Amino acid sequence: MPGYDLPMIRADNLSRSFDGRFAVEGLSFTVPEGALCALLGPNGAGKTTTIRMLLGLIPATNGSAEVAGISLPASEDSGAALRARVGLLTEAPGFYDRISGRANLELFGRLYGLDETTLASRIEHWLRRLELWEPRERPFGTWSKGMKQRLALVRAVLHEPKVIFLDEPTAGLDPAGAREVRGIIADLRAEGRTILLCTHNLSEAEELADLIGVMRRRMLVFGPRESLIEGGTGLEIELTGDPDPLVHLLSVLPRVRSCRAAGRVLRLELDDLRRATPEVIGEVVRLGGAILSVRPISTTLEEIYLRAVGEVAA
Repeated sequence: MPGYDLPMIRADNLSRSFDGRFAVEGLSFTVPEGALCALLGPNGAGKTTTIRMLLGLIPATNGSAEVAGISLPASEDSGAALRARVGLLTEAPGFYDRISGRANLELFGRLYGLDETTLASRIEHWLRRLELWEPRERPFGTWSKGMKQRLALVRAVLHEPKVIFLDEPTAGLDPAGAREVRGIIADLRAEGRTILLCTHNLSEAEELADLIGVMRRRMLVFGPRESLIEGGTGLEIELTGDPDPLVHLLSVLPRVRSCRAAGRVLRLELDDLRRATPEVIGEVVRLGGAILSVRPISTTLEEIYLRAVGEVAA
């Protein structure tokens, strides 16, 4: 993850209620400059509401936020500055079907306040880069879903924003189209843009994100991808003989949450992998076990997600 200290997105105890019921409650997280943060959560978890608050489209019921140096809630002047510094890709592209792709971009570019020379240059640059130059004069309604999504990405970056919000950018795309859009997102992140990506796709988050958050109204899990996935507490010990006699004896150790045998392998869940591993290995040897190998078990993002969401649902 980029090592910048400057936070480009910050939410502090952010909450939003509708008719007395909280869609988002007590949400706090920070995304530094140049990082890509993926927000995961089931339908109704509050991801889109969070984006709308961070964009200043709806006010927060409680809490505060800051995006691209603009404090929220924003005044009229700072709200205009915020819109100039952020880009948004929604799940539905929201273009006009009867006019061309190029004409759609011209319309939105003028809304961003771009002059005609700059606008024409950027439209050509991005349409060529995303392989949309040839169909540029065709009515938008005749474009494929993948082409429409790429054009929506162009609109999101046309004014060169510092921060980009992406809400389910690959939803409904075929595998080839989704891979293409993920490649574009990776390129934008490599250019140093700060990106907040809301997605249901766990593999997409694992592939692209520097930071991962799992939310269901509240933030349940948040941290760097590597520390979440590699910071598991599982341990596998392969023995030369039958591990079954050791299962019960190891299960009662203070730092062992669970222990089971699978073939010649002991699979343990520990309360602290670094501290407990030497103790467990020492006990296996003391009990007469002959060890062939020892390795930590990485926690998958799917396991992290299901555990976090399942605990809240329970």
